[in-house]
Amino acid sequence: MSIDFRPARADELQRAQELVVRSINDLTERHGFGPMATVRRPDFQSFSLKDDPGGLWVAEADKDIIGFALSWACDDLWFLAELFVAPGHQGGGVGRKLLELAFEHAGKVGATNKSLITFTFNVVSQGLYIRHGLLPRLPIYLCSVARDSLAPHLQDRKLGCSPIEPTASHFRTLTQLDVSTLGVSREKHHRYLLNDGTMKGVFLYDGAECLGYAYVSATGHVGPVAVSQTKAMGGAFTTALAFAAEGGAAQISAFLPGTNAAIRIAVERRMRIKFPMVLLSSRDFGDWTRYLPRNPGFM
Repeated sequence: MSIDFRPARADELQRAQELVVRSINDLTERHGFGPMATVRRPDFQSFSLKDDPGGLWVAEADKDIIGFALSWACDDLWFLAELFVAPGHQGGGVGRKLLELAFEHAGKVGATNKSLITFTFNVVSQGLYIRHGLLPRLPIYLCSVARDSLAPHLQDRKLGCSPIEPTASHFRTLTQLDVSTLGVSREKHHRYLLNDGTMKGVFLYDGAECLGYAYVSATGHVGPVAVSQTKAMGGAFTTALAFAAEGGAAQISAFLPGTNAAIRIAVERRMRIKFPMVLLSSRDFGDWTRYLPRNPGFM
């Protein structure tokens, strides 16, 4: 079978996401966690393709997409958002070739740090990443709870909120928070989030002092969240949970680093760990006591 590795096209990103969902659910079901992913519109993938087409690759055989890779870069950080091979084609070198192409992208953008988030139980892929110098750094857990079960546990004092607007001054504040927490600016990703009609972003305040920001999706998912100081995370996460609970979503969820105070708050509020994940990188970065990722692809 001849396999063609080539840059991805906009008109095939939906098919690529269907492959990603099949691959994720095949993996999680084989490990006893049940299906995790559902097919959605490839909005972030389309955004990433327009922003930097060098970060998206497909593997094609007999006009069928059997592998897909997506990576993005911000400043000196390169992040592997997706790398999946269709069930039935795994173990034949497709993933290794896609990773090689992805690493070439990291070199072209001048990245000094490479990172990704994957399932803790995805030991085959972890071994491949470790051999390429990306070491496990941080446990991250997908936690969720029924909205009705969460509501009685949201009586704590909440921070003040004001909407994030796509203005120069707001982008400066967002950049300051991201550089402080992650070491890089993510202005382009904030522009993406603020242009997404299913997302709401707010700055968080204690009086007149801006302590951070939080995003909540229409599906009830919290993140990303960033705060200026570790002690502000408890109030920020509680506020974000309340913000999410005000919507109509049946479930409230978040990706929570194991070193972050939010994980304790989540457990106290009856949120359950659904999937264990791990962040790998070629060097340590970020203050994960002050940042909550959105998802494994966005970070």
